[in-house]
Amino acid sequence: MLVQPVKEASTILLVKAAFKDIAETNLSVVTEDGSIYSFKVIYKEDPAIWIYHVPINSKATIATYANGILDNPLTMHGIGDQSWDMSAKITGIYIKDDIIYYQLELNNQSSIDYDIELLRFYIRDKRKGRRTAVQENEMRPLYICGNTSQVKGNSRSTIVLALEKFTIPDAKYLAVQVMEKNGGRHLSMKVNNSKIIKAIQLPDLR
Repeated sequence: MLVQPVKEASTILLVKAAFKDIAETNLSVVTEDGSIYSFKVIYKEDPAIWIYHVPINSKATIATYANGILDNPLTMHGIGDQSWDMSAKITGIYIKDDIIYYQLELNNQSSIDYDIELLRFYIRDKRKGRRTAVQENEMRPLYICGNTSQVKGNSRSTIVLALEKFTIPDAKYLAVQVMEKNGGRHLSMKVNNSKIIKAIQLPDLR
């Protein structure tokens, strides 16, 4: 299945089969306002409907929840890393419906700006033998709010990332990695399942 936006109209998404008789699949679309829509996709050579209009979402969007979490006080302890006066920590984990929100605080106590090259979430094996290949499953955020480009010297920044709901087997953990561009102050945090299941339930918003 091939999916791409139409250049002449940014609000239109073109969906077409890569080949005939593809297996039934799902398509998830995240709009600019943070709303998420899921569709079941079935191949038909001559479909009865060629254009599908996405209904307006009257509920609070992912963006609404994520931005509302930005200024929340610390509710989670024990998940952090530091390197040369630069530190990172998970300060809160929240859940609403099928979305988990991670509140990440970056604190730059040096006079040198911290330019973010990479911000990555992935599930990794806790233990690995010498002859065992490391298995990693990257988790791509559905929505990110906050400053993800730079943390000025002697300042702090908060980022909220929204991911699809998941839990982790005992033999694995969620790795959160922040890498500095043209620098060596790389930060890595481990989030175990015991922390994820303590996610705070967010209230209904309209």
